[in-house]
Amino acid sequence: MARRARADSYPARLRKSAHRTRIALRKSGVDYFRGDGSDWIALAGLLLIVPAVTCGTLLNPVWCAPAALVMPIVAGGLLLRPASLLGLYAAAAAALIVESLALGPYGQGPARVTPGTVLVVAACGFFGLVLAQFRARVGVPWRRGGTMLFDLRERIRVQSALPRLPQGWHREMALRPAGGQSFSGDFVVAARTNGGRTLEVVLTDVSGKGMDAGSRALLLSGAFGGLLGSLPPHTFLPAANGYLLRQDWDEGFATSIHLVLDLESGDYELLSAGHPPALQLHAGSGHWEEKAAEGPLLGVYDGAQFDAVKGSLAPGDVLMLFTDGLVETSDRDIAEGIDRLTGEADRYVLSGFEGAAWHLIEACAKDVNDDRALLLLSRRP
Repeated sequence: MARRARADSYPARLRKSAHRTRIALRKSGVDYFRGDGSDWIALAGLLLIVPAVTCGTLLNPVWCAPAALVMPIVAGGLLLRPASLLGLYAAAAAALIVESLALGPYGQGPARVTPGTVLVVAACGFFGLVLAQFRARVGVPWRRGGTMLFDLRERIRVQSALPRLPQGWHREMALRPAGGQSFSGDFVVAARTNGGRTLEVVLTDVSGKGMDAGSRALLLSGAFGGLLGSLPPHTFLPAANGYLLRQDWDEGFATSIHLVLDLESGDYELLSAGHPPALQLHAGSGHWEEKAAEGPLLGVYDGAQFDAVKGSLAPGDVLMLFTDGLVETSDRDIAEGIDRLTGEADRYVLSGFEGAAWHLIEACAKDVNDDRALLLLSRRP
């Protein structure tokens, strides 16, 4: 009985209430960050800031100007939903009316509510409402939205990583999106199959560039990564073509090149879907050879056939796969771009091609407003 009485005492009930309140606040904050909860905490805090700013303005309008009301408005545009934001705007408008009545007409001296102050507060409110509507359409708070974009960018980077190769082989990949953005319409997926003996690499260029093509590239890279290694090499491009056709995109075509390389013998096959040719450097002669396979664009028509071209990498040979943004521009055709690329690549023949991919993009297509990708594979002497 004494133990039950202590449990029902006022301090015990107070501690339980405080614990429940703390748990509810924490859950509400976590739900809001995930985009699942209410924004009443943020709204209540901002509604308390509005009268505090108003009191500061009435007490000392020189140091706390009427335009200081833009601070809760800007914060509301980042934190609140559109419906809650309208309530905050009503409170800010009421505060402006109170300040204008208490301070008097703006013609009687400085630090009054001027028409310019009203325009600044209204403009901040308008842009905050546009931002809040965008967040509501996306369905995530502003901080979580940035986290999601960062996660998507990292997933693209991880998917574009090439697997480790056995001794005697060197590989590297360089990717430069258009306009210095973080998302690109060019991507690569790779896997070692056949017990690790075979390297399969697919370099794809989705129609469009930068952010416009980034979302489609992310979807295709996941699909292509699942198909690669799960299907025989000669059926990969037909399966990818069928997948692209089923998406029924308005701008849904892509070019792709599929490399199947035997890491023990150096023999390889190339299958292309409307992609620029690969380039092979023969170490014995120092001559660059174009390896052009035949095949239509992905996503154009069903039943497309893709014919392979074969080759072999001897010790010292180099194979380059690239997208058209590296060699083709509006004022330069692809033949001129390939000549320039091979001329720049000749500089690395004696010193080796380690770290050359990024420098080749810088030398050949630094200021091109298109996605650029270059994959280098070399067999060490």
